[in-house]
Amino acid sequence: MTINKKVLFSERFHAGSRTYYFDVKEAADGTKYLVIDESRHIEGDSYEHKRVMVFQDNLEKFMEGLTKAVTAMTSEDRSKDAPE
Repeated sequence: MTINKKVLFSERFHAGSRTYYFDVKEAADGTKYLVIDESRHIEGDSYEHKRVMVFQDNLEKFMEGLTKAVTAMTSEDRSKDAPE
């Protein structure tokens, strides 16, 4: 069985030894989903790959969680910079 996927958006960026990919795809049935891939060089010619797929129905809750996580990270960073 072949699943036809249409890429609607694709973005790639490098961060040190890691490369991140953000792809928005559309399945044959019209369902849209976000694919977040991480590729990391580990040894020699070896790479480690991880993938998260977020479907359109879950996107709002995913973004709420992501926003909370980013806020926690950035507020922690700010508290380190604060004078004691």
